[in-house]
Amino acid sequence: MKMIWAVVRPEMVDRVVGALGDEGYAAVTRFDVYGRGKQKGVEVHGLNYDVPKTMLMMVLEDERVEEAVRIIKDHAKTGNIGDGRIFVASIEEAHTIRTGEMGL
Repeated sequence: MKMIWAVVRPEMVDRVVGALGDEGYAAVTRFDVYGRGKQKGVEVHGLNYDVPKTMLMMVLEDERVEEAVRIIKDHAKTGNIGDGRIFVASIEEAHTIRTGEMGL
């Protein structure tokens, strides 16, 4: 199992989540985040401020990761600085609280 964290522009979220849903990736968690990457935030009157972004999180089978990453890249890209980042990490276990089942 792998976990994907994708940090994307808030205005691109519906497009990305819609495309993932169209390809059968139903389980996506999203939350609003603030931060700064290589662009060092937004400068206002000489001060740098964090930029609003949206974090998408999903856990899926290893064989589905490459396609999910491609979908996110294709639908989140504007070609401008600040389009976001995608992180992929291994997940050792997943448990369903209600049923006690292990795995996805």
